[in-house]
Amino acid sequence: MDRARVLATTALLGACPALAACGGGARLDAHEASGSFAMQVVSARFPASQSLARPTPLELVVRNTGASTVPDVAVTLDSLLYTEHFPELAANKRPVWVVERGPGAIATPPVESQEVSPPAGGQTAYVNTWALGALAPGASRTFRWLLAPVKPGAHVVHYTVAAGLGGRARARTANGSAVQGSFAVQIKPAPPVTHVNPSTGKVEFGAAPATP
Repeated sequence: MDRARVLATTALLGACPALAACGGGARLDAHEASGSFAMQVVSARFPASQSLARPTPLELVVRNTGASTVPDVAVTLDSLLYTEHFPELAANKRPVWVVERGPGAIATPPVESQEVSPPAGGQTAYVNTWALGALAPGASRTFRWLLAPVKPGAHVVHYTVAAGLGGRARARTANGSAVQGSFAVQIKPAPPVTHVNPSTGKVEFGAAPATP
């Protein structure tokens, strides 16, 4: 195969993600409503002081303040990763927080198994975006993550709310601005003290009680 054909094939493959199928199918966002939807973050919680390796909840409550149903309420979290500059890395993106659990219901396993960081039902094809479906006027939806800090230091997490995944349905505040915000967080370099409760066999935070 000559070089021109290779380049043409590469360009075609690069265009495929924008289509439902690479044979002239409809775009993935073809049926998404187009326009702006009035939305508001009514509650945003993420502790400003955290400890290395201690899972910490991040919670956002999003409300539809408009008169139309939001097609698919979604939240994007930026800054969960950082760029490492050591040479010759296979992948230079490293986590600041590891997502232990994302928003949405946890699927019931078909067989008995050990639960290990279940992804939850709000996952999307985007690595840092979660969606929880349509949202009726006046209704609210809670997005809750469990994040484990793995890189100490000062960090900022940015979040953005969307009304759909295709970019056609946009979330806007009452004054027309984007629905977004951020958390400033300090991650302590030492992990918290833990112990195993001899009665339950579970790991608990804090020093073990003194034995008589």
